[in-house]
Amino acid sequence: MSKYYIYQDHFRCIGCYACEVHCKTKNNVPVGPRISRIIQVGPKLVGKIPKMAFVFMPCFHCETPWCVTACPTGAMQKRPQDGIVFVEQSLCVGCKSCITACPWGVPQWNHETGKVIKCDYCKDRVDKGLKPACVTKCTAHALKFVSPEEASRMKRERFAKEITEFGTGY
Repeated sequence: MSKYYIYQDHFRCIGCYACEVHCKTKNNVPVGPRISRIIQVGPKLVGKIPKMAFVFMPCFHCETPWCVTACPTGAMQKRPQDGIVFVEQSLCVGCKSCITACPWGVPQWNHETGKVIKCDYCKDRVDKGLKPACVTKCTAHALKFVSPEEASRMKRERFAKEITEFGTGY
């Protein structure tokens, strides 16, 4: 399991896509691939009120990542010290096996390099004690870079607050 997790407070997210823009900028990602994504859900009617939500989708840095298993060259790797899954670009031959293997659609094809790219939590920033670009630049402060345990606690607290304040969960 990864030592890190990006928690999204979906009530704070306004769908501005700043996280995606700063991710693309920091990682020099061309138009097309999206290595972190905001997925728009809705609008749909809840009662008679139109509602819309935005879900942040980075890589989940799986405990047993299928993308790593599927990679024939060893380009897709998982760091033992913190569980961050990343692409070693010098080893990637562009076979796209990892893209096919990932059930979440996280690895993306970079048409400019002919290689695969993916969210690696901005591991160069993490190694310096900094947060990923998407978290740092989230204009609504909806993203938090935390441990999985902290994320679980935050989710439980958010749910409990919703129940006590509004009488229902999500």
